[in-house]
Amino acid sequence: MSMSRTVPVKPRSERQEKAAPTRWVWLAAWPVTAVFVLSNAATPLYVLWQRDLGFSKGTLTVVFAFYIVGLIGSLLVSGVLSDRLGRKPVLLPALALALAACLIFATAGSVAALIVARLFAGIAVGAVVSGGMAAVSDVAGPGRARLGALLASCAMVFGAGLGPLLAGVLSEALPAPTVTVFAVEAALLASAVAVVLRMPLPDARGRASAAGSWVRVPAVPRGNGRHLALGVAVFAPGITATSFVLSLGPSLLTGLLGGTNRIVPGAMAFVMFLASTGVQFAVQRLRRGAILIAGATSTALAMVALVVAVQAASIQVLAVAALLAGAGQGMGQLGGLSLLNSTVPAGRLAEANAALNVGGYLLAGLLPVSAGYLSDAMGLTGGTTLFGAVLMTLAVVGGLVVVLGRRWVPEPR
Repeated sequence: MSMSRTVPVKPRSERQEKAAPTRWVWLAAWPVTAVFVLSNAATPLYVLWQRDLGFSKGTLTVVFAFYIVGLIGSLLVSGVLSDRLGRKPVLLPALALALAACLIFATAGSVAALIVARLFAGIAVGAVVSGGMAAVSDVAGPGRARLGALLASCAMVFGAGLGPLLAGVLSEALPAPTVTVFAVEAALLASAVAVVLRMPLPDARGRASAAGSWVRVPAVPRGNGRHLALGVAVFAPGITATSFVLSLGPSLLTGLLGGTNRIVPGAMAFVMFLASTGVQFAVQRLRRGAILIAGATSTALAMVALVVAVQAASIQVLAVAALLAGAGQGMGQLGGLSLLNSTVPAGRLAEANAALNVGGYLLAGLLPVSAGYLSDAMGLTGGTTLFGAVLMTLAVVGGLVVVLGRRWVPEPR
């Protein structure tokens, strides 16, 4: 007589999810890229709107800052929603809002319309940097955590760079530039909707997530605060540097350095974020502490180059500043995301990503707006020089924070 043995079955939450094909890890990053194309697609077009609507550099940075307002407001809820309800219920409404922003941009006839469009774009981006980037990590799974963090980070910066280049080329080559640019972006967003609908995300039922209010300042679990602080210390100055190039870079090229072609600021932003993408692939195998220190160093050097560029009226040095700023943001972002991905449970990861971005975008919203109004009051050279000096100091402080706190940085074995 044969005897059967009962094998205990693990609960679903404890069983290993079947890994999705690697191609889906790459595809999961596409919605992040598509929304970030929208985030900066308006950059080369601001000079057209300034000419047609007649607003100042200070007003321009306020329009830019409403994107930050929408983004931070979105981050107060989207990370928690994504962790509790799942990634798709957050990503699909975000993509719908991004499509609405395209329509408003394409038909904008006032500063108010630009503000609303930027606000909608910011809300969509906030949902994507929390839920979308966490979705990439979810599809990658624990066994490909490094790949998930790398692709999520690179998708963000590649999209951010592709947007202004695409807008610059289309606005110079085709008629009705604002309509054409945002019609193309709407098509990219529609393809992202198709990807999200089919994305093979793991079952989130039973996954532990944070208790408490649905709308709150994003936070990390107890014990992860030091990891978040180290990431923000480098990421915040880095993204502030690239935000300055995006908001006032076209004005620098047009007003101070004599540039007129809209492809130039678009190409400069693209190269800046291409550097941000490339440097992340280049440094991905370095220790996390080394990546963060290198990011802070690159941002500080970018500000030195920015001050030299405006003092010498040099487009070439301004391009160097943009490259260094992109590299600084890329390394700060990769280092911060890698710290969180390696230490924060999956059920809190979207909220943790949101917390990192709140820390970064708060500075990125405040300093460029201040620089814009300072430029109106004391001239573009003076305002930019003061901005560069302040941000260089913050980048140096961020690097020192990482040096002093490296014992808190978990390194892969």
